[in-house]
Amino acid sequence: MDLSYRNPDPYHYNKYFRSLNILCPANISPQRDYCVTTRRQACAVSAVRVFAARFCTAFMFLARSFFKMSGHTPALARLEQRAAEADQIIEYLKQQVQLLKEKAIVQASIREEKKLMVENAKLKKDIEDLKRQLLEKERRRGVREVPMPLAADSTVQCAPKPSVPQPSAPAAAAPAPTSTAPPPSNNEAKKKVKAEKKGEKQEKKGAAPPQEDAKVDVSRLDLRVGRIISAEKHPDADALYVEQVDVGEAAPRTVVSGLVKHIPLEQMQNRMAVLLCNLKPAKMRGVVSQAMVMCASSPDKVEILDPPSGAVPGDRVTFQGFPGEPDKELNPKKKVWEQVQPDLRTDGQCVATYKGAAFEVNGKGICKAQTMTNSGIK
Repeated sequence: MDLSYRNPDPYHYNKYFRSLNILCPANISPQRDYCVTTRRQACAVSAVRVFAARFCTAFMFLARSFFKMSGHTPALARLEQRAAEADQIIEYLKQQVQLLKEKAIVQASIREEKKLMVENAKLKKDIEDLKRQLLEKERRRGVREVPMPLAADSTVQCAPKPSVPQPSAPAAAAPAPTSTAPPPSNNEAKKKVKAEKKGEKQEKKGAAPPQEDAKVDVSRLDLRVGRIISAEKHPDADALYVEQVDVGEAAPRTVVSGLVKHIPLEQMQNRMAVLLCNLKPAKMRGVVSQAMVMCASSPDKVEILDPPSGAVPGDRVTFQGFPGEPDKELNPKKKVWEQVQPDLRTDGQCVATYKGAAFEVNGKGICKAQTMTNSGIK
């Protein structure tokens, strides 16, 4: 193919491409060099066309995506609406949590108020019991009982002074010799008051000895039927049991007994017994004992007294020929228990007695030991 008419100086192109660092071997003819250059130009044009096509495709894709996003505007609005509703729900829940906290505080204060009311009622009851005990002790000592004023009449009212009758006008005009005798002197009045006080003291002293010398017998002991609910060994003493005993009160009493060497622990569980309930509570190796289990006792053997079969916790044990109410609490200084205990014994039929009078639960029977006769009771 002759291209000389198109390129009168073919070497010019060869020189041009060499200036562009394009390899052009020396043995290639100018005509062939021109064909290579034309082919490269065609490739460049095709590359530009491909780039333009791809650019148009990308632009159309972006435009289509934009139109699609503009078509989803209602969905975005719904999302925004739901977000606003979620914020409202969160605010409502916060308010509910705050209300629950306030309600819990109010309920806690109500519970505390009820607890304080119960404690106040208990304290009032304790005060009334102490007042009753005080009056009873004063009555035993011969102190004259003064009735307590009622709550409604607690205000103090002063007694009105007796009115002095004023003489009438005619009496005022009466002559002086008719006047009464002169009033007694101050010394005489003082002597009279002292004599009255002295007489009252003598009366009190005369009334006191009969109360101080009150009879000491078994009627002053508060002996009751009880049920040993549970028993266990004392944590700090190997020879002692610690029992919980129902004696007919609101709560069981704690009793400490030295029965480990004489009665197995299994026989201490859920059994009936007779208990002395008005001893002063005493601490035994760190545990306060509130009563004493009554037992037939000898140096070698100990047996718990059994109440009659029909007895229930709280039944009082009485003695024929020894009426009277037991003391609220035995005074250790009076030694009442120490004076009564030597006369407590079992007879030949194992019956528990005081000076021959049996331990008796009214209408239900008598208290006995299992096998021990003519033994002391303590």
